[in-house]
Amino acid sequence: MTNTNDKRLKKYYKLVDEINMLESKYEAYDNEQLQNMTNQFKEELQNGKSIRDITADAFAVVREVSKRVLGLRHYDVQLIGGLVLTEGNIAEMPTGEGKTLVASLPSYLRALEGKGVHVITVNDYLAIRDKEKIGKIHEFLGLTVGLNIAQLDPEEKKAAYSADITYGVGTEFGFDYLRDNMAREAAEKTQRPYHFAIIDEVDSVLIDEAKTPLIIAGKMASSSNLHHIAAKLAKRFKKDEEYSFDEETKATSLTEKGIEQVEKAFGVDNLYELEHQTLYHYVIQAVRAHVMFERDVDYIVHDGKIMLVDMFTGRIMEGRTLSDGLHQAIEAKEGLEITDENKTQASITIQNYFRMYKYLSGMTGTAKTEEKEFQQVYNMQVIQIPTNKPRQREDLPDIVFQTTEDKYKAVTAKVKEIHSKGQPVLVGTTSILQSEKVAKFFDEAGLSYEILNAKSVEQEVELIAAAGQKNTITIATNMAGRGTDILLGEGVH
Repeated sequence: MTNTNDKRLKKYYKLVDEINMLESKYEAYDNEQLQNMTNQFKEELQNGKSIRDITADAFAVVREVSKRVLGLRHYDVQLIGGLVLTEGNIAEMPTGEGKTLVASLPSYLRALEGKGVHVITVNDYLAIRDKEKIGKIHEFLGLTVGLNIAQLDPEEKKAAYSADITYGVGTEFGFDYLRDNMAREAAEKTQRPYHFAIIDEVDSVLIDEAKTPLIIAGKMASSSNLHHIAAKLAKRFKKDEEYSFDEETKATSLTEKGIEQVEKAFGVDNLYELEHQTLYHYVIQAVRAHVMFERDVDYIVHDGKIMLVDMFTGRIMEGRTLSDGLHQAIEAKEGLEITDENKTQASITIQNYFRMYKYLSGMTGTAKTEEKEFQQVYNMQVIQIPTNKPRQREDLPDIVFQTTEDKYKAVTAKVKEIHSKGQPVLVGTTSILQSEKVAKFFDEAGLSYEILNAKSVEQEVELIAAAGQKNTITIATNMAGRGTDILLGEGVH
């Protein structure tokens, strides 16, 4: 850790000492006395005290309630993480250090201001889990806790946002902002001004997905026939013969040969004439559907519909579609019924949405590498938090193979070896397709396994719960990545 980091930590350790000295005081309180502290803190803030003035007591109260309600006591390093978040910075904490419990501290403290706290998770599963678990602390202390998920109607949304603390996925908060901006009357709006947000896996949300546009679109009719003909053409086309495609910029265009084939197929003289603009667009989108989107990697086909897969989380993006006719081009590629096209009505990037908050904070296991960007774009410092116990994990060097088949054979042999000792094994893959390929190799080797990907999302809770048990083999996409706690079973070391 750097000298600057050490200096910052020294300041936090002083506060931690204060919190620890208050522990015996609040241990002596009965439940009612602890619950009364919430109103006392609110009054103190109204009478001119600052958040800093009440931090030590508020953290000590949350720690005591957590012990009683969840049976969990915040470690000193978790208190430091909470202090970092309270100030609107990023706490870099390795996996397994209890980031979920850390968030209980600043979310309570900042909620006392009465302006709302948003706790952002990477998926609905974690939002529901954390709201149910950590929400018990806050509800015990008299605060209201809401859950913001896509399935809610406007009244339920309004209730979720009026809660003291609201859990949900960042994109859903962004879409609600867009919907509010399109509302004709103030009564239709669901959100209130943006005050304080805690973002779990902050580098994934604010850096990896920063430029991802959130788009709300209206429907417009599209020609089913044109899409299907364009799809047949695109299937026959070869790169650099009928079309050119730039991997980096995704720029797609037809070559002279490609244009001739399109003109011949549709019986037109000049594809570049204004009246044939739509036709050209359909063909370009058909080509992009073939070269940019792979089945069981970027999307799955479920009940005759194209369901998009989030590349960051490995999950199905419910209700999301691609705009500009691209979704329809994929439907045509898969021989499905063509739905209406989307016409953009409002959009915002994740980055621009979160920059509207007065205070922004975050947690992750990996933020130091992007520290400069966090400082420049969001004015946030990254503080590395020490681990509670020395790290036991061993990081081994990468092994590189000449072919994918060699790699899968080696993975299978290694899994077989570990499995023979009764150890649980988690095999991480980057897509549904890859997870299914690994499964075939395991089948041939006679290994029994569970598979967690966007197709088996209904069994997620059971599969995660079983993944740490003796003799269990689990193949997973990055659905089992960020924020997922796999607890080791009995007799597993």
